[in-house]
Amino acid sequence: MTVRMVRRGHGSSILVAALSSAFGVILLLGTGVLSTSIDRSRLSEHGSVQLDLILVAAVFIVIAVYVGALVITNTFATIVAGRTRTLALYRLIGSSSRTLRRSVAREGLSVGIIGALTGALSGIAIVAVGVRVLIGIGLLPDLPYAYLSPVILVPAVVVVLTTWCASWIGSHRVLSVSPLQAIAASAPASREESAGSHLRLVLSLVMIGGGLLLLIAGVVIGMLSPAGMLVALLGGLISFGGLIAGSNRFMPPVLHAVGRALGSSAPVRLAAANTHRYPQRSARTSVGLVIGVTLVTMFAVAAQDFQNAILASQRAEPGLYAGSGVNTVLTVTVTVFSILVGFSALIAAVGVVNNLSLSVLQRTRELGLLRALGFSARQARIMIVAESAQLTVASVITGLVLGTIYGWAGAQSLLGSLPGGGLIAPAIPWLVFLIAAVAAAALALTAAIAPARRAVSVSPVSALAAD
Repeated sequence: MTVRMVRRGHGSSILVAALSSAFGVILLLGTGVLSTSIDRSRLSEHGSVQLDLILVAAVFIVIAVYVGALVITNTFATIVAGRTRTLALYRLIGSSSRTLRRSVAREGLSVGIIGALTGALSGIAIVAVGVRVLIGIGLLPDLPYAYLSPVILVPAVVVVLTTWCASWIGSHRVLSVSPLQAIAASAPASREESAGSHLRLVLSLVMIGGGLLLLIAGVVIGMLSPAGMLVALLGGLISFGGLIAGSNRFMPPVLHAVGRALGSSAPVRLAAANTHRYPQRSARTSVGLVIGVTLVTMFAVAAQDFQNAILASQRAEPGLYAGSGVNTVLTVTVTVFSILVGFSALIAAVGVVNNLSLSVLQRTRELGLLRALGFSARQARIMIVAESAQLTVASVITGLVLGTIYGWAGAQSLLGSLPGGGLIAPAIPWLVFLIAAVAAAALALTAAIAPARRAVSVSPVSALAAD
């Protein structure tokens, strides 16, 4: 019964798990392909190149799993928030919160298993086809590359475990659902209710501050050894985790400020007030977009910085790099970065569309109340569009800034110790920035308008009676 329920209600979560698993498999197999190719070139004389490849693969796998876990956690939190009344009914007839939470966690485990297996098989197929294409166009030598290895089980197992843990963490709200909510209209937590203790805010600030210090330390260490990238990675994960943990404090004021700048009509003013009044809901809907824009920007900036650093080192030490095949490796590496940007965009897009759609559909009662108080269907749709607009502007700005910092720090900490290398200025790929902003706006509007149209098409009486 659980698997049938998962297929019906968690298609997007399965897709995110599959993408994360495929991401890891492609990185491992792709690193093996590059290593085999480099072994036949003069670059094999530089032992640091092999180390760099291993570090890059490890870092990207960690990032893929980390982002997948964040997206799935956010998705499960949104799903559970929409099930509050149903879960409360189960509590009313005798089910314990722990039993319900275990049920949600089992859903997560099923999502992880289905997604990990699907992603692993897809990753193997993508690498096999991709290698033949690169050989055909002359970017890779025709060598006996390995496509099956026990190591590819690692991403699949990690995705299963992280998805299960993500569902457990995302379902923590089940513990706070009371039987009384079954007979009362459950509403999103207000600003006062979601503020909680100051401990979470303090922890968030400590994580952000400590993570930034580690990020700086990674860049400094990277001037001496590529191992600085591991320190920078840890700093990036901790600091971004701190931002996510404190998102219910940080994002609503930004969203509210953007919303006030959009206009003064009643629907727009209400949209701006909603983000401030219900910070948990605002944080859930904005975090997915921030993750996506940050990830795409980070890989784009890292790819450009990677290319700039290699070319600068080649110009500074032409004799060292002459005839080493560095240009071919650089082309293949940039191609790999492009694929990573594509996977990142897919993972983010699935998470954003799913969360925004669920968030709007779960507000049927709220929209019904507004209709009963005199709001027209058009005004309700304008309010939803205004919320999507402020979400897009605030999240894109935040994501572009964070992605630029993380992308530059990653490339600098990895390549700062190259012969002829050194400190490089962050590259700003404006075209990627523009595409990310337009794509984010399109995703936000697409994910919000269709569910909003369905929600406001329901009569106010039916909407108020909805679960």
